[in-house]
Amino acid sequence: MARQKITPFLWFDGKAEEAAEFYVSIFPDSAVTGVTPGPTGAPLVVQFRLAGVEFLALNGGPQFRFNEAISLSIDCRSQAEVDELWEKLSAGGSEGRCGWLKDRYGLSWQVVPAVLPKLLADPDRAKAARVMEAMMRMTRLDIQALQDAADEK
Repeated sequence: MARQKITPFLWFDGKAEEAAEFYVSIFPDSAVTGVTPGPTGAPLVVQFRLAGVEFLALNGGPQFRFNEAISLSIDCRSQAEVDELWEKLSAGGSEGRCGWLKDRYGLSWQVVPAVLPKLLADPDRAKAARVMEAMMRMTRLDIQALQDAADEK
């Protein structure tokens, strides 16, 4: 397997291995692939793969926290997938607006149905505006409600 050129590197306050184990339990084609110990023998850097994408996690301490300036976006093919990932990732975290949530480690995620970008890019700008307006009122995204907004139902 070719090594990916750019790897997201996430900073945690002592919970990098726990977070990696949590994430890999949610997505197929995922695994913790390595742990590098620090000077005390505790995990310092954790390598893991989520849905085929490689990540690194650092137990860097409390100096930095995640914020909404960066998030991981998930392309979901069905409402069942949206619902399942929303439930798992938001457990112990917090729900935001428009399909955004923070997990129990403070990392932001966007749980996005694959149809949403298509609806928002519709050449009928009034249709796209209705979809945007509907989305802005949602927490977890609802595919049928987005489609209904597009169809003026």
